[in-house]
Amino acid sequence: MDYPRFHKNRTNLLLHIVVVPLFVLGVVYAVVAAIQGRWFAALLSLLLPLVSIAIQGVGHKKEPNPPLPFEGPGEFFTRIFTEQFYRFPKFVLSGEWLRALRASR
Repeated sequence: MDYPRFHKNRTNLLLHIVVVPLFVLGVVYAVVAAIQGRWFAALLSLLLPLVSIAIQGVGHKKEPNPPLPFEGPGEFFTRIFTEQFYRFPKFVLSGEWLRALRASR
């Protein structure tokens, strides 16, 4: 997937830089809490990824190129986790996020 093609809008870029780390934090904390047997904390921390995805959805509605539709539940989870843990961090660390922000409309 051509990640920069779907991330050009300034508002969406700014939302992503805040909420993607919240997604990651929520998932990591949920795993740690579950390993420690803190089930309520694990469940509660899963609210962060849910809120993050909802906010990203709002941001993507502002994009000139809407995201491709999901092919099913399996592809939904695979794409979401790949984007949050790999593609977006790579997008930021490579300098593409900053270039996109500077060129944003």
